[in-house]
Amino acid sequence: MVQNTNPAVGMHAGVPLVEREAENEDYKRLTREEAQQLRQASPSMSPWWVVLGQMVVGVGVACAAWALTGRSNAGWSAFYGALAVVIPGALFARGLKSRFSSVNAATAAFGFFVWEAVKIASSVGMLFAAPRLVPDLDWLAMLIGLIVTLKVYWVALLMRPKQKTN
Repeated sequence: MVQNTNPAVGMHAGVPLVEREAENEDYKRLTREEAQQLRQASPSMSPWWVVLGQMVVGVGVACAAWALTGRSNAGWSAFYGALAVVIPGALFARGLKSRFSSVNAATAAFGFFVWEAVKIASSVGMLFAAPRLVPDLDWLAMLIGLIVTLKVYWVALLMRPKQKTN
């Protein structure tokens, strides 16, 4: 193997710097105005709207369970199932919107996984605590409340703001 004696052509991660620069030629930093235009062209939905939608749907499912069965425990069970989605979702949204999670891309990715783990752990913990917290728990009503409230994620995905084209 012939060693390169030109100091201007170095190596980075086994790839000559000249090749790495050629790969990044189409990379361009955005100006502040270009970044604002990009944000306006593809708006995002706040996670808080999703949490609010889940809460509204959860209350609706609880009321429907109570009305259809005539038993208050079915309504409370369905509401608790909805809370097992809403409370962890609110924790997740709060964590993603924290100042720490927006420092840079690496902390944002790390924060996403940490808060997703918190969300899953709190959901599982709430489900394990359900028999002690909800008197005369109706498991079917609780699962229906949980599943219907989870489906709000799909509705939010379908209702997200559309990209604006120029």
